[in-house]
Amino acid sequence: MTQFRPSTIVLVAALVALVVPTAAQDNKSSGSGLKLEDLTPEELKEREARKGCKVAICAAFRNRKPDGGDVSCNVIKSWRKEQLSKMVERAKVSWPWGRVKCSAPILLKRDVLIKAMTEPAYEATLDKHKVACEVEREKDGNAEIKFEFTPKVQFEKGKAVKATLNWGEIEAPTLVKGAMWTATATDNTFNVLQSTIVEDINDFIDNKCDEVKDELAGK
Repeated sequence: MTQFRPSTIVLVAALVALVVPTAAQDNKSSGSGLKLEDLTPEELKEREARKGCKVAICAAFRNRKPDGGDVSCNVIKSWRKEQLSKMVERAKVSWPWGRVKCSAPILLKRDVLIKAMTEPAYEATLDKHKVACEVEREKDGNAEIKFEFTPKVQFEKGKAVKATLNWGEIEAPTLVKGAMWTATATDNTFNVLQSTIVEDINDFIDNKCDEVKDELAGK
């Protein structure tokens, strides 16, 4: 079994949440075990901003109107230390730093989303996505991390069945970059995150879009 450094596992897991993309976990419990009443004003603002992007994506998936334009929005997502720790429990590691805040411009072609839902079999190649994250570190100061990935997702009868992230360039402090490079290179070779991505995409299409179905009318 490939062993990742703790810092790498968390950053990869955090990015998977953006790949889905946008607020796949934003529901009545706000995702990651937090209740809405426990969210800070900043977290509530982020959540509300992500909702518009979520509605736009779900409208393309569900309504399938070819003339609605491509989906373009900027996603901002913060994870608390305790949330990050839960995300990596399955790997039996701990998160040694503090909060992580990531932002990513999302661009999804409408015809790609429609074909993914309507074609018997279809491989969706998404545009290159660039993500920037700030990681809080008590001893070494905050670290800024930037990375790229170009996802491909294979659909069959409206369900994701295979997925690859295709990691690209990484910008980060030397120690973090080394750990991330090892993990992303491993994922590019062995696609260890495939099952997580496929599960999250299907959950987004089936369940998360149901949460905004009332907002989809007329879009």
